[in-house]
Amino acid sequence: MKPAILVVDDDEVMRQTLSDVLKKKGYTISTADTGRQTISSVKEHFFDLILLDIRLPDMDGLDVLKSIKEIESDLMVIVMTAYSDVQTAVMAMKSGAYDYIDKPFELEELKILIQKALETQNLRNEIRQLRRQRKEKHEGIEILGNSPLITNVMELIEMISQTPRTSVLIQGESGTGKELAANAIHYRSKRINKPLMKINCSAIPENLLETELFGYEKGAFTDAKGTKKGLFELANGGTVFLDEIAEMKSYLQTKLLRILENQSFMRVGGEREIVVDVRIIAATNKDLSSLVNGGQFRKDLYYRLKVMVIEMPPLRERMEDILLLGNLFIEENNKELGKSVTGISEAASEYLLNYQWPGNVRELKNIIERAMILSNGKEILPAHLPIELRKGQMEGLEDRVSDSEDLALETVEKKHITDVLMMMDGNKSKAARMLGISRSTLREKLKKYSIAAA
Repeated sequence: MKPAILVVDDDEVMRQTLSDVLKKKGYTISTADTGRQTISSVKEHFFDLILLDIRLPDMDGLDVLKSIKEIESDLMVIVMTAYSDVQTAVMAMKSGAYDYIDKPFELEELKILIQKALETQNLRNEIRQLRRQRKEKHEGIEILGNSPLITNVMELIEMISQTPRTSVLIQGESGTGKELAANAIHYRSKRINKPLMKINCSAIPENLLETELFGYEKGAFTDAKGTKKGLFELANGGTVFLDEIAEMKSYLQTKLLRILENQSFMRVGGEREIVVDVRIIAATNKDLSSLVNGGQFRKDLYYRLKVMVIEMPPLRERMEDILLLGNLFIEENNKELGKSVTGISEAASEYLLNYQWPGNVRELKNIIERAMILSNGKEILPAHLPIELRKGQMEGLEDRVSDSEDLALETVEKKHITDVLMMMDGNKSKAARMLGISRSTLREKLKKYSIAAA
C-alpha cells in the first residue's frame, strides 16, 4: 500500500508543486490549506505523514500540531518553517513533530527527510507488533490458582525454567493445563527469545509425524520435491513440546532418545548429523510407567524424559480454585461476549463446588462460557448450568433425603420440592418440568407444604 501524505500549506503553488513531486515518488497525496481543514482531514482519513506549514491563515501551526497529536499521537509530522523562525521549529519538535525543514528548501532534501520519517514509522510499527505478539504469547503462560497444589506446581516450574536444557515430563488428566505449564517453562527461561515449537503426537498420522519432527531431504520419497526442516531444527535454541508422547511409535521413540542423548539427528533420507540445542518437554495423560512395564514405551526414553516431572492436579483436588477460575473466565467472556455478568450466584456456586469435573479446567471454562451466553442478568444461575451437572447434584440431594431420620412421605416430598425449587432459582415452570408434574400440581404442593417460592 502506498504511503499516504497530507500536504498542508496556504500557498497554492507550494501545495501543487509538492503534490506533483511526491506523487511521482509513488505517494498518495491529499492537501489542505487551513488548520481546520487539516484537523478535519486527520479525523476522517488515515495518513502516514503530514507536511505542515507552521503559518496558516486561520490557526497557529503549533495549535494545529497539538490537535493532530491529540487525534493520532503516533502520526509523523514534518513542520515547514521560514528560515527566521527557528524558535517556533524547536517548539514544534517539543510538541511532537518528527522534524522540521526551513523554507526555501531543496526538493531532494525534503524527499530524504520524508523517506527517513516513513522508515522510522515502519520501525515503530514493527516494534509495536512484536510487543503485541509477545504480550499475546505471555497471556497464555499463566497457571491460575491459589490452592497449595497449584502453588507447588508454579514453584517447581520456576525452578525448572532456570535450568538450561533439563528435559521435563508433564503428567495429568486432559484439561489440567499441561500445555500452559510447558509455555510457562519456556517463557520464563533464557530461551524466551527462541522458538517454542509444539506438536500433538496423536493428532498427526504416524507416517507424517517423523517428517514433521525431523524434516526430510530432497528425493527422500516420491513427493519430496525439496528439503524440509523439521520441528527440532526449527526450534534450535528454543524448546520442543511433545504433547501426547505416549502415542509415539517405538521407532520414533528411538530417534527421540538420540536427540536427548546427543542433541543430534538426521533428516529422513539424510546422511549427515544435524546438531541442535533444544529443551524437550513431553506431556501425557497416561501412566507412562505402566506402558513401560507393558512394553509399549521405551524404558530408557522414559527415564531420560522424567529428569523433572510435573504432576498437574485435577480440578476436583483443588476446590479452592474453582470459583476463582470461574470468575476469571467471566471477566474474559464479558469482553468477548459484550456482557456485564458480575459473578456466580450462591446456588450455582454450590453446584460448581460439588461437581467432579472430569474435564478439569477446560470443562469449567466451557461451562462458564455456555452459562454466560444463556444469561441475561448479572449472575450465573443454576438454570444456566448444563443439565448433567445439575442432575448429578439432584441425585446427591435425593441421597441426603433418603438418609434422613424422618422418612415420612410428606417430609421427603416437601424437602425434595424445596431442593428442586432452589436448584431452579425459584422458577416454578422449570421446577415442575424437573419434577415431572404440571405447574398447577406444583402450585397445590407449594400451598400444602407452605413453601415460599420467588
